[in-house]
Amino acid sequence: MADIREKSNAVETSNAQIAVHWREEEYFYPSPKFIGQANLTDPAVTERFSEEHFPECFKEYADMLSWDQYWHTTLDTNDPPFWKWFVGGKLNACYNCVDRHLDEYKNKAALIFVPEPEREPVVSVTYQELYVRVNELAALLRDFAGLKTGDRVTIHMPMIPELPVTMLACARLGVIHSVVFGGFSGEACGRRIADSGSRILITADSYYRNGKLMDHKANAEIALEVAQQEGQAVDKVLVWKRHRGQYGSATPMVPGRDFFLDEELLKFSGELVEPVSMDAEAPLFLMYTSGSTGKPKGCQHRTGGYLAYVAGTSKYLQDIHPTDVYWCMADIGWITGHSYIVYGPLSLAATSVLYEGVPTFPDAGRVWRIAERLDVNIFHTSPTAIRMLRKSGPDEPKKYNYHFKHMTTVGEPIEPEVWRWYHDTVGKGEAVIVDTWWQTENGGFLCTTKPAIDPMKPGSAGPGAPGIYPTIFDEDNQEVTAGSGKAGNICIRNPWPGIMQTIWGDRDRFVEQYYRKYCKDPKSKDWHDWPYFAADGAVLAADGYLRILGRVDDVINVAGHRLGTKEIESACLTLPEIAEAAVVPVVDEIKGRVPEVYVSLAPGVKASPEIADKVTKTIETIIGKIARPKRVHIVPDMPKTRSGKLMRRVLAAISNNLSTGDITTLANPDVVESVREMVQGKGAVAVKDGPDDLKQFGGVD
Repeated sequence: MADIREKSNAVETSNAQIAVHWREEEYFYPSPKFIGQANLTDPAVTERFSEEHFPECFKEYADMLSWDQYWHTTLDTNDPPFWKWFVGGKLNACYNCVDRHLDEYKNKAALIFVPEPEREPVVSVTYQELYVRVNELAALLRDFAGLKTGDRVTIHMPMIPELPVTMLACARLGVIHSVVFGGFSGEACGRRIADSGSRILITADSYYRNGKLMDHKANAEIALEVAQQEGQAVDKVLVWKRHRGQYGSATPMVPGRDFFLDEELLKFSGELVEPVSMDAEAPLFLMYTSGSTGKPKGCQHRTGGYLAYVAGTSKYLQDIHPTDVYWCMADIGWITGHSYIVYGPLSLAATSVLYEGVPTFPDAGRVWRIAERLDVNIFHTSPTAIRMLRKSGPDEPKKYNYHFKHMTTVGEPIEPEVWRWYHDTVGKGEAVIVDTWWQTENGGFLCTTKPAIDPMKPGSAGPGAPGIYPTIFDEDNQEVTAGSGKAGNICIRNPWPGIMQTIWGDRDRFVEQYYRKYCKDPKSKDWHDWPYFAADGAVLAADGYLRILGRVDDVINVAGHRLGTKEIESACLTLPEIAEAAVVPVVDEIKGRVPEVYVSLAPGVKASPEIADKVTKTIETIIGKIARPKRVHIVPDMPKTRSGKLMRRVLAAISNNLSTGDITTLANPDVVESVREMVQGKGAVAVKDGPDDLKQFGGVD
């Protein structure tokens, strides 16, 4: 068991500040072996990307690409905050990810697809094969589907190799793709079809999940119905088959509307399509945030700046070489998958692994068997997945002969105890870890250590990435001093090439959500007056490292003290008995809101009142009595999305006797009722409404 650390002095907070009780952790340093082979070892990179050299510093990233026409203006600020990057430049994203690698790497694997059933063979797609398949599909999309540059296409597909093929074929034509996470419902897909104005839906018949062949085509019927209700008609539904030659769905194909792509592609065998030379500012794709509360938000990403940023960060911060076997365990339906499975690695001629299914199927050793078999040396996943793997098989990595040189964590803050397990057990003490912070809207990493240059610190994302200048503001627009121990809202002071262009079809919402709060002068064209507001809480240490505290909304105001839920969850995870923890607010007559804790236990540990007491005492010791939970619930499992994220809003609803809302998209919806009965008792009736801060708590994962 990790030592229980002494509680630091509580920081006096106003209602605008988040209380911080975390202590500073020790440093870990990269090995000489890693430094010796790294892409970025020159400490002068900090000077090259300093504010003095902004924005021209990003030429270093853009020069990693092949341009049809060089740009004349690196950054145009004439229409703030709608920044324009590499103005006048022309290029094609598909050409940069496929064609330009053929001379040197055509027989090298671009993608390695690992099916969930272990009886199925692993499939490698070489750069030459990828080139052929992308060209044939681009010809079909142009000549059969009637798509042209600037059209939008919605792609609702699971993690099969046809997904990146489809994205790249769209990019080849200058068609804007909108990929919807395969685990989202048909209704969610339909809303995105309508918002983007797509008239073509590309989907798949089925895929494997937890050993079962799931009927995915059924979602298309719901999606089309919802889109139609919102005024958007779909002309064609193009369907990939999970198994060549057999249809894996019980949902009938509709003649004249639905077409099997494997059959239609036979008509385009061997066809080549010249990549369309796109303006650097032309949209490449839309990526929708979950948007279950209101209209979905389509983040519009540009071609030149986005591709330059993901190429540069993949090379310098992921340390990807063409000789590496790189596995990002995210889903391509999220921004991480776009940036760091498809566009970033492929722009560098890397080999990128795609895994279809659940990391713990059929057992806790699956991930490490894949890593061993494919000789993966760069591994990229989320703290949620790390906690899941730690819970299901804490000693499993020791059984397999794989060796990672580099590991990434992304998507949410990682607790120091979990970080240490990731480093010591998964990384075998050899791998460098980059703990990254960024968002769908950002395109690529914003805060992270430079792996061969900066020391690592458990739980801290590190400084700003090269060319990124973060700061922390309080609610009174005052900058929070580094090392003060006070937390506030993390902002980025400057534009960068990966930042989204706008919200699709809603310029006003873009300005209001990301820039209005800290804008110093709405009439100014000086980028210094337009800090980007991320809506995440953070604290800045004296060494310049940022610790991300989670969404500003994920803060519980306890008698005037604003406590970050992530800090309380981290305290719970210092106990070896605890595998997962979720903290939610519950109404209290005296204090307004107090934390309530849900925990699931490590394998072999039995639930008992003693464990619940231990959780409470640990929180009091590490944070203080102000964070004492009202109750500690030991549950068999947490409600989770298909991507593995804990649905804290569902738990908050249960704790406060509110309606849990739509839970059909959960990976384990049955667990909600069992948890509700444990907390409320049988026969309890939920109210339909409640305070806004509880209804919205945790957002939609």
